[in-house]
Amino acid sequence: MERGKDMIYLDYVATTPLNDEIYKTYQKLLGKYFANSDSAYSLGYEVNGLLEKSREHIAKMLHVKNDEIIFTSCASEANNTAIKGVCFQYANRGKHIITTSFEHSSVANTFKQLEEVFGFEVDYIPVDQEGHLDISQIEDMIREDTILVSTMYVNNEVGTINPIKDISRIIRKKNPKTKYHVDMVQALGKLPIDLSVCDLASFSAHKIYGLKGSGLLYKKDNTAIVPLISAGQQEFGLRGGTSNACTYIVLAKTMRLALEKQEEHLAYVKELNHYLREQLSKREAVVINSPEDASPFILNISVPHYKPEVLVHDLETSDIYISTKSACASRKTEVAHTLAAMHVDHDIAISALRISLSHLTTKEELNTFIEALDLSLSRVKKQR
Repeated sequence: MERGKDMIYLDYVATTPLNDEIYKTYQKLLGKYFANSDSAYSLGYEVNGLLEKSREHIAKMLHVKNDEIIFTSCASEANNTAIKGVCFQYANRGKHIITTSFEHSSVANTFKQLEEVFGFEVDYIPVDQEGHLDISQIEDMIREDTILVSTMYVNNEVGTINPIKDISRIIRKKNPKTKYHVDMVQALGKLPIDLSVCDLASFSAHKIYGLKGSGLLYKKDNTAIVPLISAGQQEFGLRGGTSNACTYIVLAKTMRLALEKQEEHLAYVKELNHYLREQLSKREAVVINSPEDASPFILNISVPHYKPEVLVHDLETSDIYISTKSACASRKTEVAHTLAAMHVDHDIAISALRISLSHLTTKEELNTFIEALDLSLSRVKKQR
């Protein structure tokens, strides 16, 4: 996986470079397995067999049943399918749904649409200034007519890790009929995954060195959803359209490679994160927004009174790439959604930068980045 000889890439939360093994495997598959996996002849049967073998391997890695794995085009589709699918399926039980105040846009905007277009009632769980959920409020929010709670596992802006086991326990105690969906995109390949705590979960391949346009939805077999794409028999009748077979087939290998060295990569990135925090903390101009117990793969900082976009572009002249916020909202000028939910000081919130690390990151790269940041702060005009 090449990132450019001299490039320093520190935006792994947005996307990751494609693993060389995945690239080579995918190329081989494309050339040979082009038949429609639903065609009723040998070529189709062969492709379908490989697709179902991939589903079986993924199910085994996640410790779930084969028919609980649904291939999608991305995590945003998986989130929409899970949330809208549950809401439309169980609307006869009630139209009250719950999420947090700092979800990814594919969840936040789905809840907004459900509220504004389809008449659902939404409650938002608040977070404190470190991005931690007030889970005591969840129990108070859950009602007899609550049909869904949706939270992320790891926040994509500041890295806060939500206590999904505790949340699951509260939901099951207060209203066992309420379904629990977890956006696990920033946890896969980085933190332990236990799908027994939820009814639905969403994943993405391009966050774990796999293909873009490849996602996954876990749906517990006792949870029903209304399909968003109605067509044929594909994906158990829950996602119509010709199967993107080669993409689905290679996802099993993508996940295996991400999971097999997870603990080793986590330990390494923890060291990098600690070092980076330590170095940045020595700089009076820098404020660290990510809590100490956040995912080590994400470090959100602010440099008050400097325009973050200007700093990002200045670092880019040195071939160093970081971001200001989630890539899904990077072209908007307002405060990052998560920092707004955390109610941090306005000057800090509008000057946020997100650095995200990988097992591919080196300490030397971090030193170069820190030197470049110091240089940028010395030459970029400070805002009043």
